[in-house]
Amino acid sequence: MSSLSSLSSLSPPCPDAPPVRPLRAPSMAGRPLRLALCLSPLLIAAIWGLTNQSLLYEGVTRLAHAEPAWLLAAGACTCLTWVVAACMRQGAVSDRLPPGLLLASQFAAGAANHALPAGLGAHAVTVRFLRTRGVPLERATASIALYSVAKSGAKAVVLIVFLLSSSAWRRLGELLPDGVVLIPVAAVLTLTGVAMAVVRPLRRPLTGLVRSAFTDARTVHARPARVLALWGGATAMPLVQASVLACTGEALGLGLSWADVALAYLAAGTAGGAVPVPGGVAVDAALVFTLAAFGSPLAVATATVIGYRVLTDWVPLLPGALVLSAMIRAKVL
Repeated sequence: MSSLSSLSSLSPPCPDAPPVRPLRAPSMAGRPLRLALCLSPLLIAAIWGLTNQSLLYEGVTRLAHAEPAWLLAAGACTCLTWVVAACMRQGAVSDRLPPGLLLASQFAAGAANHALPAGLGAHAVTVRFLRTRGVPLERATASIALYSVAKSGAKAVVLIVFLLSSSAWRRLGELLPDGVVLIPVAAVLTLTGVAMAVVRPLRRPLTGLVRSAFTDARTVHARPARVLALWGGATAMPLVQASVLACTGEALGLGLSWADVALAYLAAGTAGGAVPVPGGVAVDAALVFTLAAFGSPLAVATATVIGYRVLTDWVPLLPGALVLSAMIRAKVL
């Protein structure tokens, strides 16, 4: 721990940042809560495994008969996603973060995503990690906003590039939702925006968050290394994730090119990501139908998505929960 403290003391303070108030030392009364936090990821992993036995068995069975070389390549790409995520998190803050602990926190964040929808589990783990590294709460939250904007913006640009360079986009017309389905979504977004603009208890913290986010964004974008880590990682992330899916498809005989698989992944992720459910269930359903629309047999498309989920979520779930519990116990989170 002393070496980690020396690493954090070497990082230059941000000139625009307010003075950092150290976190309170944990009290004896908070020990049961910390113990519950340590055990909750393991409990979530156990419950998930018991309630998804059939899916887990089917995915593992199909993967057992797949080509091991392509599965190994898919596993390597899966490991690369955590490295890219760590680069993006570092690029979203001006403070220097310890690389090893940052990478471990992103690996552990994957387990937390199974408990909360829309990536909130990973964001909560990251905010807590930044707080323990001395980053104030406002700036930690602002870094999450900057991370999300960069991830969504870069993914949209990559999707547009694939749409312009591929003729397969014509097959996506069958998967577009009816305009009537979008009316409730637009209504909810409009009411949320009006409430945040009118209700003062909501407007004040939102205004402070936006101000802090713009200040941190200017600071981060004044440093080329942070810009490269944030936007380079945001651009590479969907391509690496699509590569995991493509390698899994090759192992199972999907029969689609890498470009078609990448376009299917980007389109399905954009459509299914609008439904906030844990574990990416909506994205998986959209991805199966998108791959089938691109010409893959439905059974093979289903097996490919199951295999993709096994590699990216199910296999790392227990190790990620153990790392998360260990980091909470070590007070790194």
